[in-house]
Amino acid sequence: MGSKGSEKRNRKSRWWIAVLGLSMAAILLAGCLRRGLFHPADLYPVILMTGVVVLFSLVVYKRGVLIRGIDGIASVRSESSRLGVVDLVHVGFPLAMMVCYALHAWAGSVSTQGSIHEMLRWSLLAMFALLAVLLAASKGGVRWLAFGWQLVGGVLVLSGILAVCGVLPLPYGVMRTDDPEISSAGARLGGLLQYPNAYGAVVGMYALERLTAAAGVLAGRAVPARRLFAAVLPLMPAQAALLLSESRGAWLAAGCAAAAAFLQRRGARLPLLLALAAPLACAAWLYRQLAAAQLAPAPVPGLLALAGAWAAALLGTLLLCRLWHSGGPAGRATALAATVLACIAAALMAAASTAERFAAGVGTGASRLQLWRDALRLWTEAAWLGHGGDTWRNMFRAIQSSPYVGGEVHSGLLDLALDTGLLGIALIAGWILFTLRSIRRFAPRLLPPVLVFVLHGILDFDWSYALSWMLFIWLAAWAVALRIEAEPVSSHQHCLTNHSAQTHIYAYVCSYIRTWTRTSFSYVISGHVKRYAVVIMLTCWLGSTFWITARYAWADMQYRHALTEPMGTTASIQYLRSVHRLNPDRPDVAISLARTLPQAEAKPILLNSLSHSPSNPDLYVELGRLEAKSGEGKQAGEYFISAIALNRYDAITQRTTLYWMEQATMREFLEGKVLQAQKTAAIGIAIYERYKELASQVNTEQMRNDRRFQMHSSSSLTAENLHRIAAGCFCLSK
Repeated sequence: MGSKGSEKRNRKSRWWIAVLGLSMAAILLAGCLRRGLFHPADLYPVILMTGVVVLFSLVVYKRGVLIRGIDGIASVRSESSRLGVVDLVHVGFPLAMMVCYALHAWAGSVSTQGSIHEMLRWSLLAMFALLAVLLAASKGGVRWLAFGWQLVGGVLVLSGILAVCGVLPLPYGVMRTDDPEISSAGARLGGLLQYPNAYGAVVGMYALERLTAAAGVLAGRAVPARRLFAAVLPLMPAQAALLLSESRGAWLAAGCAAAAAFLQRRGARLPLLLALAAPLACAAWLYRQLAAAQLAPAPVPGLLALAGAWAAALLGTLLLCRLWHSGGPAGRATALAATVLACIAAALMAAASTAERFAAGVGTGASRLQLWRDALRLWTEAAWLGHGGDTWRNMFRAIQSSPYVGGEVHSGLLDLALDTGLLGIALIAGWILFTLRSIRRFAPRLLPPVLVFVLHGILDFDWSYALSWMLFIWLAAWAVALRIEAEPVSSHQHCLTNHSAQTHIYAYVCSYIRTWTRTSFSYVISGHVKRYAVVIMLTCWLGSTFWITARYAWADMQYRHALTEPMGTTASIQYLRSVHRLNPDRPDVAISLARTLPQAEAKPILLNSLSHSPSNPDLYVELGRLEAKSGEGKQAGEYFISAIALNRYDAITQRTTLYWMEQATMREFLEGKVLQAQKTAAIGIAIYERYKELASQVNTEQMRNDRRFQMHSSSSLTAENLHRIAAGCFCLSK
């Protein structure tokens, strides 16, 4: 009877692990298919999906504890090595980041909307980390983690390659440009992420993990051809996708990580080269062919080139391995010479294809440095705690030293510093260092992909993609699972392995809490209160995340409906009111709604939105327009001056400001307020003079003018009219 019960428990445990593993793989796939979870709207369904899986996991976990009980709780902490409290740190760090953004949203920040979006992003990562740790502690978790990694990496790589070959329609999967500083071929592969640099980093992580895995298979004696092909199968397309992204930063990060893998262990160096040489040479050849066609070959020639390069990579690796393992010195020398020549040929082909961009790419590098200098200056204004979510996106126009286009700061480290200050940097640095230490000790072959994530994330905005962090968490959980699998199992642990992973986690955590609280204040707080406290914290975390996400998702859907209706109609106004009620922090919604309402109703809505987004210049422009229409020129001027201070290199804002200042002076003049009209005109003239001086400075200093900031002829005509009004001559030019 006991054996039947044990078998039944094992079946339930396997079923639970399978459901969890498939759910985690589905979450990763959803992240890939939703553009890497960069845009807030893409986050909402994945957050709800992950939350459902977390709730399901907690319910199953609790049922397992209640049904099976806990054997030997007191000895679990000392004897069980399946999961330590230290592994739950992977959940604690994203939770701490979530709390940082939540505090910014509550206390006030540059953008309440941005802070809440970042709070939701880190809440998703915390939930995902919790599920990953549960999966890592489960029996067979290593296999599920390997399966998820292969699935997601294969989808990212093959979807990109097939999109280039014209087989798979992938909107915005290929970025096209005529600027040689951006692309030598005129096109770059962005894949499902729709951004070549981030895509290159992600496929670089996958390529390096597969490379180190293949090197592990090739180390030692010769392996059968079938096993060798299985090991090196993903390498050529993954390396080709990395090259097609044409991301110099991703190439550099992957190269540094590969060099670290090469220097890591002497015994693995030759297998690493044997696994790398033929796939890299064939990937470079394929990249050269596709780049010559500007990543738009005819489907049949493109597929033939892909198939030929793939077959050549497999056969070339097989030949090199057979030559090396032939035993003779001549065969080994031939294999080594062929390996070196293949690597050199690959490097030359890749360099020749991108030589034009490397020669012209000084400008983009200088632009990055200018962005970083401005960001550092902005960071010093709130060095310890930061300005809150989306700081750079909301404030870069106010502090930029030249009219460049840069909605992203192109540095994950600086972006976090601007948002959360040194506190956030310390949390992220601690998490990364903890993960690197764990991987180096227990799963060294996973170190190169993590290095790619860290190095390239510092140089670009990969860390703004939730998918990148999810892959980082996945690798960390994989290292935990490999450590658990490699540890010896004692007799006590052997009986525990028949229980589900949740029982081990629950027993360990309960034991830890019990031991700690006995020595501190357990005599004050009863066991029931402790359990209730945990339940309350989980409820607050998950409940608030679900509630905010559901409201924002519904508001986003309503806003899309509003955009389909003609502006100003009853249906449009109703939709906008509904959106503003669900999400009052969106400045674009507040502006759209205000334009459909009388001034008495519109102004409070704009002022309320301004309290949540104090650095949004569009809100100041809209408030200035309302005041100008009502004949309050002085108040309109103050709003317009604030708008220009927040976006001074925007010619449209400058022209709009001057136009409405002219309208305000005319209205005041027609109402008989001549003196007030002259004062308003003087404010408009001062705005024009600053605009003229700024445009002259841009031309004189030959600044990089990506925003095409210049003086417009209509502004000069408006200034002439303002001068006449200020001088008391009311005959205006047309």
